[in-house]
Amino acid sequence: MFSVLIQMSTLWIILIIVAVIVFFLIVMYNRLINLKNRIENAWSQIDVQLKRRYNLIPNLVKAVKGYMKHEKTLLENITKARSSLVNGSVQEKAKSSNMVSDALKSIFAVAENYPDLKASKNFQMLQEELSGTENKIAYARQFYNDSVMSFNTAIQKFPTNMMANILGFKDKEFFKTEGKERKVVDVNF
Repeated sequence: MFSVLIQMSTLWIILIIVAVIVFFLIVMYNRLINLKNRIENAWSQIDVQLKRRYNLIPNLVKAVKGYMKHEKTLLENITKARSSLVNGSVQEKAKSSNMVSDALKSIFAVAENYPDLKASKNFQMLQEELSGTENKIAYARQFYNDSVMSFNTAIQKFPTNMMANILGFKDKEFFKTEGKERKVVDVNF
C-alpha cells in the first residue's frame, strides 16, 4: 500500500512537471508569434503610408508641372522614385522611400522660386498632406524597428532561443537609412 502511494505521488509529480514545461513552451511560442505578428502589422502600416504617399505624388506633380516647365528632370526623378516604391524587400523599399523623400524636399525647395505656385491652394494642401504622410511614415518606421528589436531580442535570449531555433524563427531586418542620410545636412541661408 505504501509503495502504491509512493508510485502515485511520483506519477503526479512527473505529470505536474510535464504540465509546467508544456505550459512554459506554449507561453514562449505564443510570445514569439505575438512579436512576429507585431512586426508584420508594423510593416503593413509602413506600406499603407507609402501607398498614401504614392497616390499623392501624381497630384503634386500635376499641380507643379504648369509652373515648373524647366524643372522637368526633378519631376522625372520623383516619378521614377515613386514607381520603385511598389515592390521589393524591406531594404529596397527603405532606399526607394528615402529617394522619394529627397525628391520631395527638392521640389518643395524649388517651389520657393515660384510665388504663384507657393500661393496655390492645391499646392499648399498637397504639401500639407505629404508633410503629414512623411511624419506618419517616420512614426511607422520607428514602430517597425521597435517591433523588430523586441522580436530579435526575444529569439536571442535563453531559453527562448532554443525554441526559436527549433521552430525556425530568424532575426528580422531593420528599416535602415543609406549612408548619405546619416550625414549632417548643410543648411545655408
